[in-house]
Amino acid sequence: QVQLVESGGGSVQAGGSLRLSCAASGYFYGTFLMAWFRQVPGKEREGVAAIDSNGSTLYSDSVKGRFTISKENAKNTLYLQMNSLTPEDTAMYYCAADRVGPLRTSSDFQYWGQGTQVTVTS
Repeated sequence: QVQLVESGGGSVQAGGSLRLSCAASGYFYGTFLMAWFRQVPGKEREGVAAIDSNGSTLYSDSVKGRFTISKENAKNTLYLQMNSLTPEDTAMYYCAADRVGPLRTSSDFQYWGQGTQVTVTS
């Protein structure tokens, strides 16, 4: 089993920044594909960014140029640096991991965290 715990969410004014973290434990390996998703009540979960074992990254068009996904293998931790935040970025943000598969932001990941809320005020 793999456990994922997100942290770093909160409330920030538009134009501000936040850094989310996701600590992985259990039968987790640095070879896993990892990603960040977000969801607003009543809407589908949206893939925000993903990173594979080689460090290759993928971003949704809505966050490209503003968000940066990274990981620290020694700490089994995934990060999402979010800059130039807008109220449209308000959502619950989830960390996800999968043992296999191509770099992707589709929601078919095996392991999920509980989420951390990000609220951006205008």
